[in-house]
Amino acid sequence: MAALEPESAPAKAGEAGRQRIILIRHGKPHIELSPRTGHHGFRDYIDDYEEAGLDPLSAPPDELQDLVKELTCVFTSGKRRAQESAAVLAPHAELIADPLFAEAPLASPRIPLLRMTVPKWAVVSRILWYAGFSPRIEGYRRSKHRARRAADILMARAQADGAAALVAHGYFNYLIGGQLRRRGFRQTGRHKAKYWNAVVYEKD
Repeated sequence: MAALEPESAPAKAGEAGRQRIILIRHGKPHIELSPRTGHHGFRDYIDDYEEAGLDPLSAPPDELQDLVKELTCVFTSGKRRAQESAAVLAPHAELIADPLFAEAPLASPRIPLLRMTVPKWAVVSRILWYAGFSPRIEGYRRSKHRARRAADILMARAQADGAAALVAHGYFNYLIGGQLRRRGFRQTGRHKAKYWNAVVYEKD
């Protein structure tokens, strides 16, 4: 996390238009990873994961708390795991929950006889989602469109206050990051499947 600490002082509102946006993945959900399972088991796991809150033993790193300590508000999705993570990370800040920041969804592909661990099912599911497999869920193009709207909201807050933070979900944060890079933001850190992972975007 130390690599995410910017060299300059935190941006302030009205400071020559400087903007900082921090995209943070939620902490560990209070749910056990399933053992090897079939597509029915993975479908049930998706539902359980979406309803899970934050594991009470999952705490944000000190470096991440330092990164958001001066913010007066933090954005989050409508999911319990994200809202509870934001409350633990920044108890001093107002939480602004918006379903717009929800994760890009997954669906369980019907592959009979195949049994895998949940993380492997998630990889297969995401690859198929890219290829157009989105039965009764939001597809890739709609998720990208939503990411553009999310980037607009975060940029507006960063323009007004100098900085903005979002505690949301790993893949959707990645999509938002792509939008920010296209708009001239510099990236510090990498988007990865790690709880409490943070990526900082800055623009002068």
